[in-house]
Amino acid sequence: MSLPSASLPGSQGPLCLPQVLPPTTYCSTKPRKMAGPWACALLCGLLAATLVEATLSPTAVLSLGPEVIRERLTQELEKHNATVILQQLPLLSTMQNQPAGLLGSLVNSVMSYIVWLKVTSANIRQLQVYPSEDYQELMVTIPLDMVAGFNTPLIKTIVQMHMETEAQAVIQVQASKGTPTRLIVSDCSSSHRSLRISLLNKLSFLVNPLAKKVTDLLMPALPDMVREELCPVIEAAFDDMYADLLRLVTAPVALNPGSLQFDLLSPAIDGDVIQFNLVASLVNSEGKVSKWFNGSAGFLTVPTLDSIPVRLIVKYDLVNAAVASLLPPEEFLVLLDYVLPKLARQLKSSISAFNAKAASQLEATQMVKIRTQKSPEILLSQDEARVAQVIQLEVFATEKAHHPLFTLGIEAFSEALFYNSGDRFVLSFKGISSDRIHLMNSGIQLFNPELLKDVVTDILAAVLLPTQNGKLRPGLTMSMMKALGFPEVVWSLTKNALVVTPVSW
Repeated sequence: MSLPSASLPGSQGPLCLPQVLPPTTYCSTKPRKMAGPWACALLCGLLAATLVEATLSPTAVLSLGPEVIRERLTQELEKHNATVILQQLPLLSTMQNQPAGLLGSLVNSVMSYIVWLKVTSANIRQLQVYPSEDYQELMVTIPLDMVAGFNTPLIKTIVQMHMETEAQAVIQVQASKGTPTRLIVSDCSSSHRSLRISLLNKLSFLVNPLAKKVTDLLMPALPDMVREELCPVIEAAFDDMYADLLRLVTAPVALNPGSLQFDLLSPAIDGDVIQFNLVASLVNSEGKVSKWFNGSAGFLTVPTLDSIPVRLIVKYDLVNAAVASLLPPEEFLVLLDYVLPKLARQLKSSISAFNAKAASQLEATQMVKIRTQKSPEILLSQDEARVAQVIQLEVFATEKAHHPLFTLGIEAFSEALFYNSGDRFVLSFKGISSDRIHLMNSGIQLFNPELLKDVVTDILAAVLLPTQNGKLRPGLTMSMMKALGFPEVVWSLTKNALVVTPVSW
């Protein structure tokens, strides 16, 4: 990480990060009485480390359990024709190329009786995904089940052998200077300990010794063949799986307008779980980033997956930003007597209770102006989600009036409901309460705004909420979870995040 530098007026050397130090404290590479260059270097290093740690705060975390990893890697192995590669293992040529010596003489004695030798069928059984001893690497065992056959002039039928072995891949985080951190297959091997070869059919006493010799030759050769022929396929399959996951994770989430864009901050391995630490940005309708979230405050608490196959945790400030893009500050003008005549009469009655003269000024074209001062804010807790809004409400006697009878400032709250509709994440506001009302301006006389609390709340419920819920109704398409094979999700809350998990698995 490069650090910005500057110089003090009249000083000679560069200064490290003067903007983060107190006004009277400076750090220069030029020796001074109070601090030398080593102290400066140490301080700069500490500041750099602090800034890096602050930067590496994910906005969202996607955790993939072993079930998802196993399924997606199995799919990629099928796409890369792994079983075809096994069927093409060069058994005969590998045996013929055994080194000279005792083993070489055994090869010569066997090869004179072998017409052909090859794998006739191959299968990959269910992969096993488990953590390494230090929980920093992911171990993937790939069980291989093959049937090989050889033909010999000694008998007319093909001699069949059942071969069972394993390939083991080690997945780890690769962090190289100058390149993005990523997950790779750091090692791939096949152990002699996992190899078992047995005959599938009964043989004559003439062929039994030959079959035994073929088995003796395959025992040391087969693990090397698996490593040389299949391990490159495993590495390529994992690379494609990883690239596919990155495409899936970084696919834009459509908003109206603009979109929400996730980017990979860093991958991580935690036990048998792959974790993608994500940052996010809001992109406007012109394709330009309008807000970054790579330095959002606070840290996400990521609990263990337990038996859940996949989970997405999203910070509350990102949820608020998405809501803000859908519900920017706006203004509503309502001819109350035409649109909501019952509320118009209720408002007039409430005003007349403290000022009959002012109430009489309200004509059939009386107008209410509702202005949201800023976008609604989602407040999360362990038990519920609430929506806070700061609203300004003005009442005009007629639609032609230039000045309102009065202006109220309102702090309103609603219940926030998160639910899924198909593969869409939907938020809606339920109910509204005017918790605090204060008089901002009055052209009639000073009065207690609490006297209007009920009618004001009813007006907001009738005008503001339907409009906002209409804009929220399209929701966000959860393409990430759907692409992982979980089209239906459920939502839960923590004190600072929204948690998304599959409905069933």
